[in-house]
Amino acid sequence: MSPTIKPIASDAALPAQADVVVIGGGIVGAAAAYFLAKRGRSVALVEKGVVGGEQSSRNWGWCRQQNRDARELPLAIRSMELWDDFATEIGEDPGFRRCGLVYTSNDAAQIAQWERWRETARQFGVETRMLTGSEASAMTAGTGRTWLGGVHSVTDGKAEPALAAPVLALGARQHGATIHQGCAARGLDVTNGAVTGVVTEKGTIRTQSVILSGGAWASGFCRHHGVVFPQASVRVTSLRTEVAPAWLEAFYTPEIALTRRLDGSYTIAISGKGTLELTPQGIRFARQFMPMFVKRLKAVEFGIGSSFFNGPEALNRWSLDQETPFERIRVLDPAPSQKAIATLLERAHALVPALRAVPVRESWGSYIDSTPDAVPVISPTVRLKGLVLAAGLSGHGFGLGPGAGHLAADLATGDTPIVDPRPFRHARLLDGSQGEVGEF
Repeated sequence: MSPTIKPIASDAALPAQADVVVIGGGIVGAAAAYFLAKRGRSVALVEKGVVGGEQSSRNWGWCRQQNRDARELPLAIRSMELWDDFATEIGEDPGFRRCGLVYTSNDAAQIAQWERWRETARQFGVETRMLTGSEASAMTAGTGRTWLGGVHSVTDGKAEPALAAPVLALGARQHGATIHQGCAARGLDVTNGAVTGVVTEKGTIRTQSVILSGGAWASGFCRHHGVVFPQASVRVTSLRTEVAPAWLEAFYTPEIALTRRLDGSYTIAISGKGTLELTPQGIRFARQFMPMFVKRLKAVEFGIGSSFFNGPEALNRWSLDQETPFERIRVLDPAPSQKAIATLLERAHALVPALRAVPVRESWGSYIDSTPDAVPVISPTVRLKGLVLAAGLSGHGFGLGPGAGHLAADLATGDTPIVDPRPFRHARLLDGSQGEVGEF
């Protein structure tokens, strides 16, 4: 079941040309289109399904700096600043609130890790404070639980997954961008190793600059053009309750995470728990991902299903004048795991007894696409001039989305990058220079 998303209209006519074509209407693509259009660039945003239809509407909604990999932290800081301004600039509310995020645990090693991260926080001026056991228990009153300790990321917050990407796309349209839903990009026109256009199912848009923000589909699209992008996706399940008694706005414990939505419902999920499905793409990149698999074996299960033959990681081949995999699967909407739903409810009800009487409104499956080091690629691609890749957000994409889109826009147009782009370079995954596996 797909989560409910704010619907937006598409533009009727496909432009003949654009300064930049953005492929993929998730939070990163919508942000890129917004910042490009604000600068006066002509922009076409093409989306095979609906804007925000895949992972951008299926996440927790957290916008955080806390516990970020140091490579990501400058981008996270700038993203928070961008989130602050959207409602005023666009005139529509994406639901962003700096409500603070509360983490608690009874695992001494986990708490020690949070304490160590405070040195990173100090280096970047991020406000965070450790909680004693009594403070953590007081902040989570209503659970009936006591905690060894915790951390409060004071200035972090949340936004609304159902609203954010559509609102940013509408903001892009206010500045002249065109939006084309139900319009799959089949591939690129390439001349002498450089992009000269985007071939869509509705026609070709001439351009010399493309941003590929295709989420779980990005590696397959790249492969069609001989560009290697190591990417793996983990299938996860989340649910949303009906309106519930007010409690914390955003809460994490290793057992469960809860986020209060604008209407008073809660999104419920478990961090790092999911299924890694055996696929041709997964087999191809298994060696690069082995350190991550080993680190997360306790949280990730392995399975095989229809995704071996259909979907973004299957062995897809196509020509630009025929139907492509992107048209056959308009919205990547895996069925939620009933076992996972039962676990989510059991843990949530045990932690917050007031939720026991609250029905489930909706549940959904999704794919979190990741790189081998769990740090995004936001970079011109190796070997293909004019293609900027913005994918592999590794479960961090929603909160980082504004900054990631801004950086992709900067790189596509040669403007001054919002942050140092070197940690996000594509080449690091090909030349052995990637760093340690980051946080999920």
